[in-house]
Amino acid sequence: MATPEKAPADRKKVPLRACIGCRVSKPKMELVRIVRTPEGQVLVDTPKGKLNGRGAYICPQVVCFDLAIKKRALNHVLKVTMTAEETNAVKDGFIKRLISAAPEMTNR
Repeated sequence: MATPEKAPADRKKVPLRACIGCRVSKPKMELVRIVRTPEGQVLVDTPKGKLNGRGAYICPQVVCFDLAIKKRALNHVLKVTMTAEETNAVKDGFIKRLISAAPEMTNR
């Protein structure tokens, strides 16, 4: 029986996550994390993804966010029922995050 080949020690494993809108797997750091905190608030996570709570990952595109809302995937994954006002507040935070991350995206 042959032993499986090991990855070189200098290469780190990149964690992958699936976008809940389009279902495409991408490296975790390329996605935006939406979090339901233990207090029940739904927020857009920090760029490093350090907020405590249940998270869902979405591509940094408004189309994927809208698709996640349309499919009710965000409510399902976060195990929460959001009102229209809460959804709009999260969408505003999502768009602000995209705008603030725009310079980072162009440098890649």
